Amino acid sequence: MSARDFLDSIEPHFTKGGKLEKYYGLYEMVDTFIYTPSDVTRGTTHVRDGNDLKRTMTFVVIATFFCILMAWYNTGYQANLAMQQLGVETINGWRSWPMALFGYNPYNPFSCVVHGMLYFFPIYITTLAVGGIWEVLFATVRKHEVNEGFLVSSMLYTLILPAEMPLWQVALGISFGIVLGKEVFGGTGKNFLNPALTGRAFLFFAYPASISGDAAWIPVDGFSGATALSLASAGGLEAIKNSFSWFQAFFGFIPGSMGETSTLACLLGAAFLLYTRVASYRIMGGVLIGMISASTLLNIVGSDTNPMFAIPWYWHLVLGGFAFGTVYMATDPVSAAATDTGRWIYGGLIGVMIIIIRVINPAFPEGVMLAILFSNMFAPLIDYFVVQANIRRRIKRHA
Repeated sequence: MSARDFLDSIEPHFTKGGKLEKYYGLYEMVDTFIYTPSDVTRGTTHVRDGNDLKRTMTFVVIATFFCILMAWYNTGYQANLAMQQLGVETINGWRSWPMALFGYNPYNPFSCVVHGMLYFFPIYITTLAVGGIWEVLFATVRKHEVNEGFLVSSMLYTLILPAEMPLWQVALGISFGIVLGKEVFGGTGKNFLNPALTGRAFLFFAYPASISGDAAWIPVDGFSGATALSLASAGGLEAIKNSFSWFQAFFGFIPGSMGETSTLACLLGAAFLLYTRVASYRIMGGVLIGMISASTLLNIVGSDTNPMFAIPWYWHLVLGGFAFGTVYMATDPVSAAATDTGRWIYGGLIGVMIIIIRVINPAFPEGVMLAILFSNMFAPLIDYFVVQANIRRRIKRHA
């Protein structure tokens, strides 16, 4: 018996009137994950398109492929490099067993990838398990299907976390992001905040030592690896150049959250999302224009006490989570602006806010997460004013 035949044979138990009716959402999740749904819209008021929610979410996950590879490689590379500098030959814990086979050579790509995977997968599996439980629970209570949007949220959430994040904190963060960031507002398509960023914001304010401390970015005990933005905040552009080159930052060979260090990987993902028309080029362009404008203005203004004022825009482009946030977070179609003009404004607001938080606020030399969440709250208002402006123009034109 094939998987299709098996699923068809048990379907009556989950449909209306069946003894497992209340678990239909769980059955539907497994069925539609393996096979394309057979149901189609039949009314005359719908636009028929082969790009359904499942395919859209799949495209976003595919677009993170290069970021995932860099998360594996760079996490292992930073850990192996730190161990080499400390003169440590092995690590303690369960990771020592598989790494005994591959060694801890930072210049062996295979060793780096395997070592990085040993940090990535526990966080990802925890995110999938805990977040999936909440998704299924809410779908069962509300008697609706389990949406594929969680697959995207779980992957993005994992990629924006440090490699050493305690798993119990990972579970708390994704619980907050899914429940209070999405499900309380009605689930997929109804949330006004990005769930992955909401979960990370919870961790940032609840457990700042695990996600904002210098030592949190390289998973080796006793080694303190500051991010490039932390260096910039303390000593300006020269402090960055003494530790990393621009090309190292562009390719992603610097400390940071697992999947957001490589601007190149994010650009490859952006090309795929733009080609498939899943993401909006207006939002990406707006973020870039806003960032360049704000950083250039602050470069001109200057400051004798704050070295961040002197950081040029092309360094902001490759530092922190700017590229990752621009490509994957700001373009979330649910929490972003929906009108064409509104998307330019929305993106521009994010870009300006990133620079304001990074440069003017010395206590937090990153700004992508808070800038996007802040702009999420204003997206409906931006669309409202854009629509009202269009209405007024049409009234004048046809008066």
